Amino acid sequence: MSAGTLYDKVWDLHRVAELPGGATQLFIGLHLIHEVTSPQAFAALRDLGLSVRHPERTVATVDHIVPTTSQARPFADPLAEEMLATLEANCAAHGIVLHGLGSGRQGIVHVIAPELGLTQPGMTVACGDSHTSTHGAFGAIAFGIGTSQVRDVLASQSLAMNKLKVRRLWVEGRLQPGVYAKDLVLHIIRVLGVRGGVGYAYEFAGPAIEALSMEERMTLCNMAIEGGARCGYVNPDATTFAYLRGRPFAPSGDDWERAVAWWSSLASGADAVFDDEVRFDAAAIAPTVTWGITPGQGIGVDEAVPTPEQLDPEERPIAEEAYRYMDLVPGAPIAGLPVDVCFIGSCTNGRLSDLRAAAAIARGRQVAPGVRAFVVPGSEQVAAEAEAEGLDAVFRQAGFEWREPGCSMCLAMNPDRLEGRQISASSSNRNFKGRQGSSTGRTLLMSPAMVAAAAVRGAVTDVRTLSPTEVPAPALR
Repeated sequence: MSAGTLYDKVWDLHRVAELPGGATQLFIGLHLIHEVTSPQAFAALRDLGLSVRHPERTVATVDHIVPTTSQARPFADPLAEEMLATLEANCAAHGIVLHGLGSGRQGIVHVIAPELGLTQPGMTVACGDSHTSTHGAFGAIAFGIGTSQVRDVLASQSLAMNKLKVRRLWVEGRLQPGVYAKDLVLHIIRVLGVRGGVGYAYEFAGPAIEALSMEERMTLCNMAIEGGARCGYVNPDATTFAYLRGRPFAPSGDDWERAVAWWSSLASGADAVFDDEVRFDAAAIAPTVTWGITPGQGIGVDEAVPTPEQLDPEERPIAEEAYRYMDLVPGAPIAGLPVDVCFIGSCTNGRLSDLRAAAAIARGRQVAPGVRAFVVPGSEQVAAEAEAEGLDAVFRQAGFEWREPGCSMCLAMNPDRLEGRQISASSSNRNFKGRQGSSTGRTLLMSPAMVAAAAVRGAVTDVRTLSPTEVPAPALR
């Protein structure tokens, strides 16, 4: 079993008790809630006559159901309006802070918690959303949970969980120009599979990981869940501390130095023992695009759709299903595949550095005829910072729509949806059947820069063939 890793240290610090059957009662330091998975949990509390145990450790926002064109209340969708009103009422009743529309702090839950400094090294974080693994970028252990577990955390500030094994993913070298954290994580999932991480926490480490900005690390950890891992994390370092310093909920004054010293002590030691290790070479990774119906069905943009003979026998049934659903011919190049819709946003790639990278490709170019392209900032803060830099004007001049913050077309629990057999180039995290709102719609996952390249060319395009018209500002560290 693993020993001396950050995961082991944080787990031990938050252990409350060992439960019958072998599970651990684990204290949760930060509980994030939103409008979709919390209503039933609050209703269960009322039925049981319980209150929220630690409302000061729970933070709420609204993201999944909010429209991104007009956010005027009441919403046109009565169910969306009811869900938001219910969240507002539940937060008011239990004394929970809600970062609502127009507060300046609203946005996708996995974007606002880091940017406010709520997510910190050494924490246990839980949220009723599978991509809670995002917060592991800070050296936290973060879990996506179901509605019944949201109820449990509200009532007890703890969860019953079984300890995971720890696999270290060591990444040598550096990513090449035009290759991003999104490409890296899609490549990892391609190699290890969508179930390769089941039963594991992923520790992302090595020179290539250390070179990533915090926003890139968040992208990486965000999609650990797509590889089957329950959580993914990066050891905290100087990059982590520089990002957190001065944020609203980060320690300050003398507390800051004490916090940094403690955070540093949590990193996996040189003598840490891992249950498994897999190594990758960052320099060998190309811009990556999914061709199928799982995040593991990805290829380099310069590759062809694999033929059945190139795949492991176990992968062939899902590949055959993907060929039919996606209308793709085995052996055909992925580059040049026409797209209908281009979406930049989501908890995976809706941060400022993502928008900068896409804007560098869009600047001075035009969205191809017949393509609908839009950009959805991950939070009100991201939107404000992007607008201050003029990125919104760059996108509008190129023919993109500039939207209000929200989850948008990542999961289509709002008006942003594919229609019919449209093909989407998307910077989001899942390409499942029907994921983007149409039961027959097709999704190609890629980096924001690759989405911008597809938008201006009207087809899947190797972003390395399009020189940025202006070097984007450095990513936030």
